[in-house]
Formats: sequence, C-alpha cells, structure tokens
Amino acid sequence: MSNDLHLSIPDNAPYIDSTREFDFPVADVFRAHTDPALVARWLGPRRLKMDIDHYDARTGGTYRYLHTGPDGDAYGFSGAFHTVRENELIIQTFEYDGFPDVVSLEFARFEDLGDGRTRLVGHSVYPSQEARDGMASSGMEEGMQQGYERLEELLAGRTED
Repeated sequence: MSNDLHLSIPDNAPYIDSTREFDFPVADVFRAHTDPALVARWLGPRRLKMDIDHYDARTGGTYRYLHTGPDGDAYGFSGAFHTVRENELIIQTFEYDGFPDVVSLEFARFEDLGDGRTRLVGHSVYPSQEARDGMASSGMEEGMQQGYERLEELLAGRTED
C-alpha cells in the first residue's frame, strides 16, 4: 500500500503522533470523519462491528459507540468534540469504558496536498505515561491501519469488510 500509517511513539512522553495520506480530497476524508453513517462503515478493525449510539460531530457535540467482536464482547467508547472546523481540524476527547477516568485529547488535522490528496495528521495526548503505554500496546496500530484501509475502500466506492 502506498499510503502507509506512520506512528511516532516517543519514549517517556505521554503522546502518540500519526500521519496517513489518502488519495482523496480533504472534503471527502473530513466528511467520512464526521458523518455517523460513514464513520460506522470504516472506524476500527475489520473484525469488529460498530453500532453508534450518537455521533454529533460539531463543536460542543458528543459521541458514543460500541465495537462488538465475533465473540459478542462489546467495547464502548465516548467523548466530546471540542473543536470541529470543516475540512481542517477536529479536537475531541476519547474514553474507553474499560479504562474509566483515562481520557485522551485527540487532534486531527486535515491537510490538502493538492491533486485530490489529503494528509491526516493526528496527535493524541494521554493523562499519564502509563495510559499512553497501555494504548500503544493495545493493538491500536493494527486497528488504525485496518480502519484507514477500510476508509480508502469506502471512499473508492468499494464495500469490502
């Protein structure tokens, strides 16, 4: 794949940075991050089914969704959108039900590379080194890679899962 996910997980720093390019315009990539019907089709690993309780991607909005595995185990996630600037920036919180009171702050910047291409730059800040290390070792990288592959398939009009 030409558009690989790049993660930076520095030693002794409570954050993770990510970069991923897409061969689609900023408006399409942004919409896929804010339209709940689209989010449900790509966010997360392929093996998990996503059910959205609510997803109000606007400044001041909130979200809650469940990922359910083939074994029936469900994983709940929630947060608040602090800033949503169309085709430019999303700042939100992220909390996993399995680790209550561990809330990360996530920044997603959408950069127009021209020629219908987009760079998505992420920065996730955790409340402690331990929380960041837990996220880094949780399978996050594989889940992000699969999710972004699914996003490309969605934007290309394919519905592979």
